[in-house]
Parts: sequence; structure tokens; C-alpha cells
Amino acid sequence: MADEVYLTLKEAEDLAMRACLAAGASPASARSLVEATLSAALHGPATLGFPHFVDYLNGFVEGRINGHPTPRLERSFPAFLASDADAGIAQLGFDVALEDLLGAARTYGIAIFTQSNGFTTGELGYYVRTLANNGAIGLAATNANAMVVSTPGGPAVYSTNPLAFGFPLGPDSPPMVIDQASSATAFVNIVRAAEENQPIPEGWAVDADGNATTDAQKALAGALLPFGGRKGGNIALLVEMLSAGLSGGNWSLDVPDFRSGATSPAVGLTVVAIMPGNNGDQRIQRAQSQSARLQELGVFMPGVTGIEHPMTAEGISIPRSVFERVSAIAAR
Repeated sequence: MADEVYLTLKEAEDLAMRACLAAGASPASARSLVEATLSAALHGPATLGFPHFVDYLNGFVEGRINGHPTPRLERSFPAFLASDADAGIAQLGFDVALEDLLGAARTYGIAIFTQSNGFTTGELGYYVRTLANNGAIGLAATNANAMVVSTPGGPAVYSTNPLAFGFPLGPDSPPMVIDQASSATAFVNIVRAAEENQPIPEGWAVDADGNATTDAQKALAGALLPFGGRKGGNIALLVEMLSAGLSGGNWSLDVPDFRSGATSPAVGLTVVAIMPGNNGDQRIQRAQSQSARLQELGVFMPGVTGIEHPMTAEGISIPRSVFERVSAIAAR
């Protein structure tokens, strides 16, 4: 397609690394962000791959992200790891702690990683997918700046506050990964619709006056709605407490805009790693059988349905406008 640019995975990786380094990221930050971006491009929603990568590049350039952070990790309890991301990307702090998190989970059966003072987490599924690929069940929660109202007409009090859950299904299947916002849609979907001058479905957002809107530009000036009304709002509150509350990160009401200014959002992230018991292999095989049975009944299994395994993708398609933005920064 004329509006898409196809790159091999190596070409995409090289371009992203050059762009990160040119934007001011350290090699360690660049490596963590590029791996997470490619993971999102291959497995997650396309908007959370390279389109969201541009937000990171702008964040490095404009000072919202510390390009050379030193994440600090403390062990409050034997299986409770608390990280300060040092205003850097959330992925780096997680990657630094990953082996300790997995080690604690394998020793105690369950372990918690919680992090404050980070940039927005990107595709939340990345964290639980990483755990699942290492044989652990994962649950993750994060927050960002307030952009979701609890009820139409009210003030924005939560971010999209996503939850992600991953369950390993053995070597013959990709892991099941559920990654969804507590808002009716992800913020990046509103941004993309606005950039492409496309309408959005009813029930996604309200305008600045609290009125329902299908105009993406008006939605950017207004707020998102929670899915399922009050029930979705309750999920957003749960995520807020689990991420910002547990980690000590900024509450969504106190988070500056992650797309403008020079202040770190300093948000929270919490990831729980769970081992599937002493007979983990049997439980994983049992889960894989259930996954296959549900798919035969027409149930969509997120992360599994329609995905070949092992991954055979040799490249990815990137919107031309995104490719040009990334290339311009890489060429600096």
C-alpha cells in the first residue's frame, strides 16, 4: 500500500536504534525500547508499535524522558521488588529487574515488581508476554495522565488504566495475552483517528463540554469514557490503586501530559509473576488444551487466535507518515 512502508525486522530494528540514539537515549534505554516496540508491532495493536514509538522519541528530544537513567531496585520483602525508573522508560527498569523477579517467583511461587517515576509503559502486554515466554503467568497494571471521566459530564480522573494478563501455553503455542484498557478505547486510537481525520464510534469519548462526540479532534480536547459505565470506572480505580497506589507513582490526576512539556509523567507500573505450581508443565498443557477447545467453539483467544507459532514474520509494515518521522530523527 502506498501509505505503508514495509521493512524487514532487521531494517526496522536498525532504524529504531538509530532514532533512539539520535534522540538522546542511552544504548541500554534504546535496546529496551526497541525490543518492546518490535514486540508490540508483531504481537500487539499496531498503534502501540511504531506510531507510539514516535511519542518516545519526542519525549527524549523534549526532555520528558531521562535518556540516561539509572533505575534503582530495592527488595522490600523477599518477593517484593520496588523500582525507581529515574524518569526513564518503564521498559528499562523492568528489564533490569526481570531476572530477579523471575528468580523470586520460582523460589516463592509468586513475586511482585512495582515501579514509580517512569514514562508511560507502552504496550502493557509486553510485560506479561515476557513473563509468559519465561514460563510464568503474569498480571500487569499501569496508569498515566487523567483522560477518562468516571461518568459523562464529570472531570477526567483516570487514565485509560489498562490491565494485562498473560498465561503460557507451552512451546507449541504463543502465550495467551489479554491487554485492554478500562476506557472504551485506547488513547492512541483517538490520536490516530484525529491524525487521519476519521470519525470515532459513539461511546468512546466526550467533547470539552462533556457531550458525546464522534469527532476525534473534539475527543482530544475532551475525555474518554470508561467501558461498561460504572463497572469500567471501577476497573480503572482498581488499576489506579494497583499501579500508582502500590508503587508510589503519580496519581493520574497529578500526571503531566506525556505528549508535551518537559516534565516526566512519573507514573506507576505493577507486574505480578506467578509460577503455575510444581506440576506447572501439566497445568500449562491443560490450559493449552482448553485454549484449543475454546477456539473450536469459536471463542477468540487473545494472543493466540490467528497467530502462527513460532513467529514466521520476516518484516512489518509501518505507516508512511510514522516512517518519515522516525527516519528524520534517525538522520540527525
